Amino acid sequence: MNFVLTAPPGPPAPAAAPPTAPPRQDLPPRIDSGMWRAGHVQGIAVDTAQGFVYFSFTTLLVKTDLSGTVIGSVTGFTGHLGDVALNPHDGRVYASLEYKAAASFYVAIFEVDRVTRRGMDAESDGVVTTVYLKEVADDFTATVRTDDGRHLPHRYGCSGIDGISFGPAPGDPGGPWHLMVAYGIYSDTSRNDNDHQVLLQYNPAALRPHERTLQQDHPHRNGPDRPQDKFFVRTGNTRFGVQNLKYDPHTGHWFLGVYQGAKDAFPNYRLFMVDGTVPPVRAPLRTDAGPAHGRMLQLHPSGLHDPASGISGWDFRADVGFEALGNGYYYVSEQRTGPAGSGSLLRLHRWTGNAPAPFDPAPPGPLDRTARPAPVPVRPSAPMPARPPVRSSVQVRSAVPVDGGLRRAAAAPQHSAG
Repeated sequence: MNFVLTAPPGPPAPAAAPPTAPPRQDLPPRIDSGMWRAGHVQGIAVDTAQGFVYFSFTTLLVKTDLSGTVIGSVTGFTGHLGDVALNPHDGRVYASLEYKAAASFYVAIFEVDRVTRRGMDAESDGVVTTVYLKEVADDFTATVRTDDGRHLPHRYGCSGIDGISFGPAPGDPGGPWHLMVAYGIYSDTSRNDNDHQVLLQYNPAALRPHERTLQQDHPHRNGPDRPQDKFFVRTGNTRFGVQNLKYDPHTGHWFLGVYQGAKDAFPNYRLFMVDGTVPPVRAPLRTDAGPAHGRMLQLHPSGLHDPASGISGWDFRADVGFEALGNGYYYVSEQRTGPAGSGSLLRLHRWTGNAPAPFDPAPPGPLDRTARPAPVPVRPSAPMPARPPVRSSVQVRSAVPVDGGLRRAAAAPQHSAG
């Protein structure tokens, strides 16, 4: 008998970039979620093609149309439901979900086409599946030893997860889209291993075999052993890390909305932007605890710039909901609280790239798909370590000072080394 040896199947390839569609001309300048008996708004996802908005209220997901009329809601979460993002390839909404007491951290996946009425149950109505993130749990439960002999809980200050988005890997702007999940980071001014944001990259297609129905009394451990990649962004310590994460096709970069940090050595901006054209480089983490090196991403040098730390960013709040709509338009969530509960008011904004805030409220009327804001100067950032030779024919784009300093130039081939 003859046997044919074959290699085991590899993970599915990441999904190609979604097709680019022109933005709707009828996006309302404001969308009101209404008030809900739940925690404050954590994040938003807007499906402009189908005409729906998804709001995360800590223990509740709300689905409305673009007028704010409620279509349905999913309740019953006993953990922390964080930021949400629409997967443009499968039409489902992905969210960060954590149960700190059980050291259980998940990507929650909503079958939003089935969310058709108020008060649907997260466990029993079959609209939510979850995938366990072992990497997060490992860092959350780890103890690290400092150079002076202290033992600190939570590697990198990891408090769990919050920000979540889809987009191409940094340095590969024309490449396939991945799922990116950001750590929560404890605010602790007495340690220096918590001065980076931490982002994990996953292939959404590879997560499908791990999806399980949510059972909050019996947290499962089905998930990938490790992420595709793990990145670090030096921003200075913030309060609970990246609250809202969003890839922006208009600029080609990644926005990080945070609660303001408290360390005097850093400028403590509220909004950062990772340069999507620059690949990660292995670099020192400048910490006295835990791993000494990591794969570092580079902040784009636009906006405000702090020469002492080399950090750039903006003083703009995008920490309770932010959505890039295409063509330089965005919804920014404003938190509402009152006797009736919590709510979110979305306001339509337009990109300017200016400092201290890079967005202005959009003028009334149809969206302008031709006007371009005046360019702003781009200051050089602190030098990054030299990148190793790239053995690839991947196409990358360089940022040029046009349209707020952030529109992408035409694709230029990378140099490859033999």
